[in-house]
Amino acid sequence: MGDAATIGVPHAEWGEEVKAVVELQPGVAPSEELAAELIEHCRNGLAHFKCPRSVDFVDQLPRQDNGKIYKRVLRDRYRAAMSAAGD
Repeated sequence: MGDAATIGVPHAEWGEEVKAVVELQPGVAPSEELAAELIEHCRNGLAHFKCPRSVDFVDQLPRQDNGKIYKRVLRDRYRAAMSAAGD
């Protein structure tokens, strides 16, 4: 795994849920098994409500000029996609 970020995304029943967005290293293939393994790893060390309920794999996470992950841009992308899907 390369890098990862967790964000809150809209959820119809709960208002928001935790999603992990993972940047994979070259040669690592995204899969449902890998997503389940990452969620299980989180559940072993975090409170259940803090664990991601889903995982998305991306080629590259948005970053600021200093290299820090730009979580606001990431959240905005998901909210825009969710609102477009709801229309």
